[in-house]
Amino acid sequence: MVQYNLNGRHALVCGASKGIGRETAISLAHSGAKVTVLARTQDLLDQLVAELAAAGADAPAAIAVDLHDRSALTDAIENLIATRGPVNILINNAAGPPGGLILEAETDAFVLGIERHLLAAHTIVKAVVPGMVSEGYGRIINIISTSVREPIPRLGVSNTVRGAMAGWAKTLARELPPKVTINNVLPGFTNTDRLGSLAAGRAAREGISVEDVHKLWLNDVPEKRLAEPSETAAAITFLASPEAAFIRGVSLAVDGGRMRSI
Repeated sequence: MVQYNLNGRHALVCGASKGIGRETAISLAHSGAKVTVLARTQDLLDQLVAELAAAGADAPAAIAVDLHDRSALTDAIENLIATRGPVNILINNAAGPPGGLILEAETDAFVLGIERHLLAAHTIVKAVVPGMVSEGYGRIINIISTSVREPIPRLGVSNTVRGAMAGWAKTLARELPPKVTINNVLPGFTNTDRLGSLAAGRAAREGISVEDVHKLWLNDVPEKRLAEPSETAAAITFLASPEAAFIRGVSLAVDGGRMRSI
């Protein structure tokens, strides 16, 4: 695992109970960050905190809160800052909306997606940026999707929400003060529960096996395999590091070369 010097930096990792979020928390802790993990499921967070502590991480802690509840989220972040200090590194990450054709989606699906992703991220950013400014170090990294460049078939709501996140982040990149950066990471086909659910759904619709779905996907991936969450976490950790200080407002694909756009 690649290690950067994040000693003394406080990282808040959202959606940390599984998948890319979980691996990102582990990677940031490995580089010396004091990590706070956030998700809805307390027992999974407790397991992760215990794992981090056993590995010698610097005072890991957990917050169990639903990103849809912005009032509770605001209270939780304010309490976090009051008790554990300013957040220097923020990882915005949340489970993607359900798949399906966009014409089949109800308007409520868009509302829920925007709440979970854009509005939750904006709520947290407004709370943590003053501390980043006062400490002269801020890294905001959004885990979104390659769909911000190339919309993915049958992920209509997700494509829409992810695009909104990318536009929001690019706007912030021009408004945030020096030493506080914001960037996006765009995972490709990654070996997570989310991808497993999407593969199972496609297999059921088309009457094929999950293995066949994987083969169809990998036909478009020059690396010919799924990414591991730890590989995406490594890219996120780099963007959180001092070495990435002059990288601002970019969307970095970690997709094995699948996207055709430049």
